[in-house]
Amino acid sequence: MTENAVYVYAIIPAADSLPADAVGVGGPPAALRLVGAGQVTAVVSDAPPRLRARRRDLMAHQDLLLLLSDGGPVLPMRFGTVAPDEASVRAQLAGSESDHVEALRHLDRSVEINVKALPAQDALAAVVTEEKNVRRLREEVRRRPTYEANVRLGEAVATALSRRAADAGQKLLRKLTPLARAVAAGPEVQGCALNVSFLVEQQGSDDFLATARRFAGTHRDHVELRVAGPLPCYSFVPSRGPRRTSAGV
Repeated sequence: MTENAVYVYAIIPAADSLPADAVGVGGPPAALRLVGAGQVTAVVSDAPPRLRARRRDLMAHQDLLLLLSDGGPVLPMRFGTVAPDEASVRAQLAGSESDHVEALRHLDRSVEINVKALPAQDALAAVVTEEKNVRRLREEVRRRPTYEANVRLGEAVATALSRRAADAGQKLLRKLTPLARAVAAGPEVQGCALNVSFLVEQQGSDDFLATARRFAGTHRDHVELRVAGPLPCYSFVPSRGPRRTSAGV
């Protein structure tokens, strides 16, 4: 990492300013500054010499993005986004100014909410009651408790749990999609039947979260929901931007 390297937190409209109590990553926390070009401005600080994904810095990064979003639209950068110097930041801003302006308009007054659907591991009683194949194999194990019979039963239970979670996840997706401005599928996560992020109006985020939690309550025998948010709108930002350093991240 070069001596003049700058850590990039976000891109905001040029007219916006920094919150008075905002600080950056590092120990002690780095002082923030603005680097602008045209209608857009990057929020940056000096890059820490040994950047690592410590909880302290991860939280400082996210807390700053949420604080910025209280004042207007924000294009959040991922943790660890570093540019060689301020000149390269200005060049990137100028080269993609129109794209950034359009993205900021799209994200104005919005937050991200992520929903993951996992098999309901505490639903064995419901699975035995409602799944004919599982009931049949369970009776077989009771009659002849062999290793092979136990393996088939375990596989049948796992398959039923995954299928039930996937079905519930699709129902939830259909229920939540009309409440969101945009939807983005997340990367595959082991054990997850569904990993989706929703772009939601800030004013409607409480209703969105309440709807998801009500669904979780009424479908607890089918799915376990993990709901995270409000979050910075990472999943709805164009991929172009300053590079992300590989140092320690």
